Amino acid sequence: MFTANADFPGGVGKTTKPEDCTSLIDDVSSRILDVLPDDTWFYPGHGDDSTLGEQRPRLGEWRERGW
Repeated sequence: MFTANADFPGGVGKTTKPEDCTSLIDDVSSRILDVLPDDTWFYPGHGDDSTLGEQRPRLGEWRERGW
């Protein structure tokens, strides 16, 4: 799956306001992480590719970090 700048290994794309970050994390969670299997590869707009299974356990860290 090509995620462009929405999802990267280690977090979601750059956002400028806390509420935008929360919205993007919620969207990535509900539309991608909650739906697709762990072995789904994703390819961001730049940087390394990864699987959802490698990133899913880090969702809490993304929310805490807030970006």
